[in-house]
Amino acid sequence: MGTALITGATSGLGEEFAWQLAAAGHDLVLAARREDVLRALAERLQSVAGVRAEVIVADLSTPEGCAAVARRIDAPSDAQTPPIGLLVNNAGFGLGKPFPDNDLEAEINGLDVMVRAVMVLSHHAVRAMRARGRGAILNVASVASRTGAGTYSAHKAWVVAFTEGLSEELRGTGVTATAVCPGPVRTAFFEKAGVDMTRTPGAFMAEPEEVVSEALDAVRVGRVLVTPTPVYKAAMAAMKLMPRSAVRAAMRGVPHM
Repeated sequence: MGTALITGATSGLGEEFAWQLAAAGHDLVLAARREDVLRALAERLQSVAGVRAEVIVADLSTPEGCAAVARRIDAPSDAQTPPIGLLVNNAGFGLGKPFPDNDLEAEINGLDVMVRAVMVLSHHAVRAMRARGRGAILNVASVASRTGAGTYSAHKAWVVAFTEGLSEELRGTGVTATAVCPGPVRTAFFEKAGVDMTRTPGAFMAEPEEVVSEALDAVRVGRVLVTPTPVYKAAMAAMKLMPRSAVRAAMRGVPHM
């Protein structure tokens, strides 16, 4: 996979992707909004894992932020700027409110980060990777993609459909596309969204290490879709079989993400 570029790299799954890829010997390009946290993470990765860790301070809800990351993907390859072999579109956040009750600006920001940025960065990446004849894109989706529960669910449903279509369009090029669909993960995601998950049984909360490990294993073998952890593999299978009306009814008591 060569050098990996990870968006939303400073916490949660993004940070775990960074550590696992570094442990496997991959150099990194880390993109996120918080410069101090980003640089501190890069320094720790370089010191502990002995890999190179570049940083890009960028807000992916803005065209300028997307352009900054895209420039690194497009950069001519040399000793100082090795090509991106893996793009991890991980950046995202919970909206925490039903669509009618949320600010429109917050909704548009979510759309920009979790849909538009994924499309823009993937477009740059697949063109560069296809020209080299190798590479991989990993998009972080969610089991919410099957629930029909709010705009976060809609964004992740788009990510899954986009990834499936992209994987077919890339067939035979040496470039792959994978979407990982985790259930709730034990990170700060829900706290930041203002969603109380403290009463959720432990069996229904995945560990970030397991999610990232299964996602990267799927990339290595070219799988298109992967749902980590047995409980959410079963949940995804069940939702495919249930009537959509039953899925929607079941989701009424679940907090909005």
